[in-house]
Amino acid sequence: MARRKHEEEHESHERWLVSYADFITLLFAFFVVMYAISSVNEGKYRVLSDSLVSAFRNQTPSSVSVIQLPNQVQAGTPQRIAASSAARAPELEAQARKMRGMAGDIRTALGPLIEQGKVRVTHSKRGIAVEISDSVLFDLARAELQPASVAMLTTVAGLVKANDNLIQVEGHTDNQPIRSTQYPSNWELSAARAASVVRLFAENGIAPQRMVAIGYAEFRPVEPNESVDGRARNRRVTLNILADNKDEVAVLPTDAPHPTPAAQ
Repeated sequence: MARRKHEEEHESHERWLVSYADFITLLFAFFVVMYAISSVNEGKYRVLSDSLVSAFRNQTPSSVSVIQLPNQVQAGTPQRIAASSAARAPELEAQARKMRGMAGDIRTALGPLIEQGKVRVTHSKRGIAVEISDSVLFDLARAELQPASVAMLTTVAGLVKANDNLIQVEGHTDNQPIRSTQYPSNWELSAARAASVVRLFAENGIAPQRMVAIGYAEFRPVEPNESVDGRARNRRVTLNILADNKDEVAVLPTDAPHPTPAAQ
């Protein structure tokens, strides 16, 4: 009998689909597991953490054993924020009104010097800044207050004494070097000038805990030092009467590009 010719099996070119489908399934399962791991319930985590701490310390857990679902927390958060903002609105308005009134009183008291361009008073969310030219306060290369400036600063102290705002006094110089025995550099001179103002304020009843004296030397200019007028503008003392939101302001700006100043 004639032997039947063996037919070759047809090779399938779509076998890769099986491997591809398995890979997609595994990848999907991997992302599901990763998402499940990353979704931590904050309430459960806090209860577990307090329970472990209390177990080791033999104390009663301080956390309330009420677990709130994440969607419930998210749903209630905007309402709580809105309620908190509404509750603080009268307080913030009162603070802003107080700062505006204080700035107006200072402008009135220092009116003649403001007209002469030797004093500048500005008001912002950070507080009130009173910039005073050094020619009003000190002799050249000295840190002792002139007798005429004592009366002016005493008036300012009387206006801010009744409040509890923090006061930051900054001393600034131009870029002309100073090399005296008492002040080896502008760091010492600027810090000593700021300290003189702080000491006068303390003598006039302002709590020392409210104040800080900072010397910036020539490293915070407001005008170029190439001209005589620019150097005169940079030689100044600035009184920063900070706003009541003390947690939101810092003694030194965090984004300051200048070196850390010498502070007293």
